[in-house]
Amino acid sequence: MTTIAHDQIDRIVWNHHHDPFEVLGPHQIQQDGKTVWVVRAYLPNAEAAWVILPEQREEYAMQSVHNPHFFECILDLDTPKLANYQLRYKEGEHERVMYDTYAFRSPKLTDFDIHLFTEGNHHRIYEKLGAHLDTIDGVSGVYFAVWAPNARNVSVLGDFNYWDGRKHQMRKFGNGVWELFIPEIGVGTHYKYEVKNWEGHIYEKSDPYGFQQEVRPKTASIVTDLDTYQWNDAQWMEERRHTEPLTRPISVYECHLGSWNRAPMSEPHKLPDGTVEPAIQAIELDPGGRFMTYREMADKLVPYVKELGYTHIEMLPVAEHPFDGSWGYQVTGYYAPTSRFGTPQDFMYFVDECHKHGIGVIVDWVPGHFPKDGHGLAFFDGTHLYEHGDPRVGEHKGWGTLVFNYGRNEVRNFLVANAIYWFDKFHIDGMRVDAVASMLYLNYCREDGEWVANKYGGCEHIEAADFIRQTNHVLFGYYPGTLMIAEESTAWPMVSWPTYVGGLGFNLKWNMGWMHDMLDYFHMDPWFRQFHQNNITFSIWYHHSENFMLALSHDEVVHGKSNMLGKMPGDDWQKFANVRSLFAYMYAHPGKKTMFMGMEFAQWKEWNAWGTLEWELLQFEAHRNIQRFFKDLNNLYRSEPALYEQDFAEEGFQWIDCSDNRHSVVSFIRRAKDTDEFIVTVCNFTPQPHSHYRIGVPEAGFYTELFNSDAREYGGSNMGNLGGKWTEEWWFHNYPQSLDLCLPPLGVLMLKLDREKTAAALGEGEASEA
Repeated sequence: MTTIAHDQIDRIVWNHHHDPFEVLGPHQIQQDGKTVWVVRAYLPNAEAAWVILPEQREEYAMQSVHNPHFFECILDLDTPKLANYQLRYKEGEHERVMYDTYAFRSPKLTDFDIHLFTEGNHHRIYEKLGAHLDTIDGVSGVYFAVWAPNARNVSVLGDFNYWDGRKHQMRKFGNGVWELFIPEIGVGTHYKYEVKNWEGHIYEKSDPYGFQQEVRPKTASIVTDLDTYQWNDAQWMEERRHTEPLTRPISVYECHLGSWNRAPMSEPHKLPDGTVEPAIQAIELDPGGRFMTYREMADKLVPYVKELGYTHIEMLPVAEHPFDGSWGYQVTGYYAPTSRFGTPQDFMYFVDECHKHGIGVIVDWVPGHFPKDGHGLAFFDGTHLYEHGDPRVGEHKGWGTLVFNYGRNEVRNFLVANAIYWFDKFHIDGMRVDAVASMLYLNYCREDGEWVANKYGGCEHIEAADFIRQTNHVLFGYYPGTLMIAEESTAWPMVSWPTYVGGLGFNLKWNMGWMHDMLDYFHMDPWFRQFHQNNITFSIWYHHSENFMLALSHDEVVHGKSNMLGKMPGDDWQKFANVRSLFAYMYAHPGKKTMFMGMEFAQWKEWNAWGTLEWELLQFEAHRNIQRFFKDLNNLYRSEPALYEQDFAEEGFQWIDCSDNRHSVVSFIRRAKDTDEFIVTVCNFTPQPHSHYRIGVPEAGFYTELFNSDAREYGGSNMGNLGGKWTEEWWFHNYPQSLDLCLPPLGVLMLKLDREKTAAALGEGEASEA
């Protein structure tokens, strides 16, 4: 028996040791003048234990030392390394054999990893922290690493050790990272971290870098291998690298996966081998149906979006979250696609199918705040680790959430790497960043006295702005051709400008001002619109100051706001006509487009995250007509460069007339980079049609009526211009030629000069004169 201090044993037994490898596992010692091996093991509940040397086919009994469950064995072996031995131990009537965790000392983390992490620049720290499959000395297992610098000690809990924190105590590495390799476990293992602070309080935490979690309400992390999925989108990814997205059409279908549609409970989802998906079995829903899986949505949602002509699907947050009612905006598992709809590999399949059908994928990202749930990031190591310690900075009381401490390098690294992770492992094409304004302003939703000024005395959150710049700068360096979209509602300058000129580095920003102006305008009775022409025209004054995205999102159809159809005035015919007029104007207006699910067939009810869309409405012709309207509108948008190539350049837009407030009519020109390519748009925002309405146009010839929102197939009155109009030599709107048009009620017209027809007619005229 060797000499070992009682306090060392007590620290192991009471789970207080910062480095159990100092005590447990194999150690070479001097005994009777020669070097021997001693193996120590702490085996709670064990009555007896033995060391097995498989290669020698020998077994050695262990002795209990100072504690009935602390065992030790002397091995007089002449070997430079004692590896791959096993422990056999007896617990009551059961005997178990296992490799000794403390015989494996090969950390994945290097000093350079720690250095980069400490300065906030380890862009793929998720490859080192978290749970990773590994093989050491020919033995497979899982390597665990977690950052908890202020913890007294940390253990791995799991179904493999009966959730007993005494059995797998971790070693503290550099900068407060705790690590441990556990042999003989693998994919599918459920685990948590038991974190104990210096007062002895114990916190059971999910893995901040865990790639998968149990289906709520359970909260354990699950070991998975993200590299097993075979991607089929290499061509898409290569083409994306060489694409400038801002000069491409972007029409986004925003979707909440849990309420887009449901599957009948009588149809359980089956895996390829025919077994029922266990995660789906565990979901308890209303009798109306269960959640569809990622794979089912790949089979149904993706073809639907493609048929309607959208270029992208944007999903409300898919990172793991405990409460369905948060819509995903209170995240606990930043690195784990929610298990509500299947596994991470299932989500990969969904993205892969989107790319196969030519559809980009955008996910909602929430780096602004996180919930207080006990298993999450809050008070992670017994201190304010991820959140700012001062509640005047670190808490959103109105939301009941905590704010990240952006000034701490490791926290900033956690978020920057998280953004990269979704592009790296899941091949997404963009992120819509939620609540950017809440990050940028220290006084956001806070009264006087409830916030702390920055070091210059201002309300700007300097550390948060630096974090945003770092994220965008790093991300576009790795993944050119992708999108970073800011939901930012204030006048913060240069949100979508590059970081090298002082901008925040996003390449798109939601135009919240346009959204509010439009909804206010279309909500009012058309007679009063003549007094509010500025609502329609004001956005053009600033449209080129940022790279704007026009968004009519989920936020506009909840909390008593009604859906788009319900916001409109007048009888049912006028409501539908107003909806068509609004969206046609939106597509003609400079800026990329985002609209929420259900708007494409004019859902009446506001969105309910607990149910599904009102698909039954498609039995009625009026709603099918709106669906056809959006299909044609998207196809027109994608086919006409004038509608998207110069969204953010002043020369891409030109008013013809914006001052006819008496009739509530506006007319304008959209131009492509080839300025000979242009589209004339005329909008009549009242139910009063106008015959012989004249507008000036820049060139003479025949203008084809490309689109009429009042067409019969969309449910309109079918007033129009019989396919197009020839110009007349009549000076109007500072042009020497003009068009005499029929403007339909609550209608939007888009016209394009037909150069071939014009040239042919001109040639016939010249031949006739000859």
